[in-house]
Amino acid sequence: MSDNVHVLAPAGLAPGRGYSHVAWGTGRLIAVSGQLAMDEQGRPVGLGDPAAQARQVFENLRRCLAEAGATFADVVKLTLYVTDVAQLPAVREARDAVIDTARPPASSAVVVAGLISPDYLLEVDALAVVP
Repeated sequence: MSDNVHVLAPAGLAPGRGYSHVAWGTGRLIAVSGQLAMDEQGRPVGLGDPAAQARQVFENLRRCLAEAGATFADVVKLTLYVTDVAQLPAVREARDAVIDTARPPASSAVVVAGLISPDYLLEVDALAVVP
């Protein structure tokens, strides 16, 4: 388990729903670029299916984190970009399957007009800190 600190709600703030308001760590910072629902050949996965795309996105994030010697326990910040707010429940379900929901990372969710291709419904980037 990471030694990163996750604060669900500093004094005076309501607790986040599935995210910490503040998270930090001491060590090496890892920045993971926005990941799409793309397979190893660069093809879209789960066309029109937010749940399938979310699972692929978090699998791609896992692979990137592993390459840097990190896991989701080391993630201190996630940024979720969705093309429709209705996709957020599927994204949150996939996220909650890989993070420690008792110590979730800080998080932002942004609805965007579009991504690099209309085939993609969401993109997620991450910041992690490892000792």
